[in-house]
Amino acid sequence: MSPRTPKADPACVFADDVARATLVEDVGAASVGDHLGHLVDDERVVTHLFAALQPGYDGWRWAVTVARASRAKAVTVDEVVLLPGPESVVAPEWVPWSERVTADDLGPGDLLPSMPDDERLLPGYTGADGALDGSDEPDLSDVVAELGLGRVRVLSPIGRDDASDRWYDGDAGPNTPMAKAAPGRCSTCGFFVLLRGPLSGMFGVCANAQAPRDARVVSFDHGCGAHSEGASAILSGAAHANDGDLSPGSAIDTVAWDL
Repeated sequence: MSPRTPKADPACVFADDVARATLVEDVGAASVGDHLGHLVDDERVVTHLFAALQPGYDGWRWAVTVARASRAKAVTVDEVVLLPGPESVVAPEWVPWSERVTADDLGPGDLLPSMPDDERLLPGYTGADGALDGSDEPDLSDVVAELGLGRVRVLSPIGRDDASDRWYDGDAGPNTPMAKAAPGRCSTCGFFVLLRGPLSGMFGVCANAQAPRDARVVSFDHGCGAHSEGASAILSGAAHANDGDLSPGSAIDTVAWDL
């Protein structure tokens, strides 16, 4: 069942002069423009719209709501507000700081702690509560630390999937212009260092000081021109392309550290 459309009250509809007078009294005549129309809000409730002339508020409108009590003849003003119009410039939708802050915002001495309910993390085993099976065994903190398990929280499956998607779809993945033009993939590069843990099947770390991703995570199928076997791959391709051709092949200019 569709909602009933309220009937326009003639006294409220024709009270634009009352609305303008109140608006001018509140904000000054210099800020009030032409009457742009009205909206019927409810029985005996109408909002009159006026152009806002303040600098920096192009397209905004003054909204003056007037009302008439039942059986009353006089119209009174309920409220005066400044509202954006269909083509006005407004601020973007508010985003919580926890979703707005990026790694570039963090400076020396700044703190960005994770929330206790962060879904990217799960409780880890620190050894402080005794044995894993709950028995009264000696403190296992030393063993736990040696195995790398002594963290209060560890990456959850949600955090792992979020990281892998972000890395693979970003600059560390196979779809960048650099990766698409590379002579080989990182998985075949001598500078590719394997990871441990659940992300080791997709990612490693680049250890080539001449590569743009040095000391950063890269996917197996990422690549760049600093591939350890890049020159050999290009020369091999040029040799096959020039089989039976006496014209000069491709010229390769290698760049290396001057030791």
